[in-house]
Amino acid sequence: MSEELKFDVKTHFQFGANWEEYSRSIREIDIKRSETALCRLLGVETLKGQSFLDIGCGSGIHSLAALRLGADSVQAIDIDERSVACAQELVKTHWDKPNFDAEVGNVFELDAARSRRYDVVYSWGVLHHTGDMWGAVDAAAKQVQPGGLFAIALYRKTPCCGFWKIEKKFFAGASPTVRKLLVYTYAGMRMLGDLVRLKDPTRRWRRPKSASRGMKWYTDVVDWLGGYPYESATPDEVREFVEARGFKQLASFKTKTDLGVFGSGNAEYRFRAAEHHEAP
Repeated sequence: MSEELKFDVKTHFQFGANWEEYSRSIREIDIKRSETALCRLLGVETLKGQSFLDIGCGSGIHSLAALRLGADSVQAIDIDERSVACAQELVKTHWDKPNFDAEVGNVFELDAARSRRYDVVYSWGVLHHTGDMWGAVDAAAKQVQPGGLFAIALYRKTPCCGFWKIEKKFFAGASPTVRKLLVYTYAGMRMLGDLVRLKDPTRRWRRPKSASRGMKWYTDVVDWLGGYPYESATPDEVREFVEARGFKQLASFKTKTDLGVFGSGNAEYRFRAAEHHEAP
């Protein structure tokens, strides 16, 4: 992978603009859904007494969910300045305690040797957009303290991943008009696919598939079409890679794959570090 992809934000799709638009529509029900989804992924009912690192915080809704679930402290980072500003504003609006911090940061620049590591390291749908997915997973895993939880979501590998990598690179460099055209073309194709399968084509707007995480379908479409850099992995590849670094997989979700004609969803993974885990 190119070092430019890993460190130069100009080579990446600008997720921050998308999150700014999304954050203006966040409601209490969306935050509640985010809390529920976070509890399910982590296998807990509370984060009381836990330190939490949110890598690629985006809108900040998952950092906010962690705070509301009782986390002692939440540190959020994102490579996109607008995402960080968005997260700061969202948490400020809904949280009044000084146990949250968000800053511009790159997962590859996190210091594995620093004295502090985290009880929970969380990165949902981010590490495959870094330009070096496996290097990013490795860097993130090094932030987990012994006995801690490591929760990540990565794109499932499909036969169409090669096509989507090309599309995403094109979308990321396209004009706003071309991007909008691609979004509506994609949405129309999804609706046509629903009609062919005798399903309600409006269901994605009325009851978004991603509602369980507090997200919006339109936001996710833009996120999907523009998410460059892009990589994907099979569940076995993820398990083997992370377990080789001193973790045990506790659970995985949404790992079933298909042809990927309309894209690839995120598979979710929960790992626990060994009690005497040392970052390799």
